[in-house]
Amino acid sequence: MLKLAMDLYYTAGSAPCRVVLLVAAALDIQLNLKETNLRAGEHLTPQFLKLNPQHTVPTLVDGDFSLWESRAISRYLANKYDTKDLYPKDPKTRALVDQRLDFDLGTLYARFGGYFYPQVFGGLPADEELLNKLEDALGFLETFLEGHKYAVGDSLTLADLSLVATVSTIDAAGVSLEPYPGIQKWFKLVKETAPGYEEANEKGIKGFRAMVQNFRAKTEL
Repeated sequence: MLKLAMDLYYTAGSAPCRVVLLVAAALDIQLNLKETNLRAGEHLTPQFLKLNPQHTVPTLVDGDFSLWESRAISRYLANKYDTKDLYPKDPKTRALVDQRLDFDLGTLYARFGGYFYPQVFGGLPADEELLNKLEDALGFLETFLEGHKYAVGDSLTLADLSLVATVSTIDAAGVSLEPYPGIQKWFKLVKETAPGYEEANEKGIKGFRAMVQNFRAKTEL
């Protein structure tokens, strides 16, 4: 594995952070990981705000260049180090990868966050309408996967690595994937074939699942 002089500020339970970890593993590169405690406000220090005024994780620092937003970081790493065609150069294939990445960011993960995080962090009851919107998004993904082995064609791409971080989070939150056999089949395949999946994603998922269980135990009291 090639060790790079790049810092990645991250939290292991975060789905966007796990996207970058998955991409780095697939590219066989090692980043200098800097776990960031958001509850302690480590992302609000003057030093961090100089790197990222939006004070979000993940944040990548490559020399005097810093970048945030997980899909942007993923594209940057692939453009710089990809020898495995994770971000295909064919314009039409790359456009489909971009579409899946944008769908994940703007629709699937956004709808999951809109439904689930107000319950965990705001103490609000589950909203059936928001759950329906999340299920609609899962239905879109089910349709995208028809006739494809992976999210785009027959090869693992950035799209799969981004989407699997989100889908595994949705699954860990207890949203059923049973109505979506195509997603279930794809999910199993990516877990088996994404390089370093266990270390890059599953470890963080275990922490997220523990948080969900703790939240549910409190709400059932």
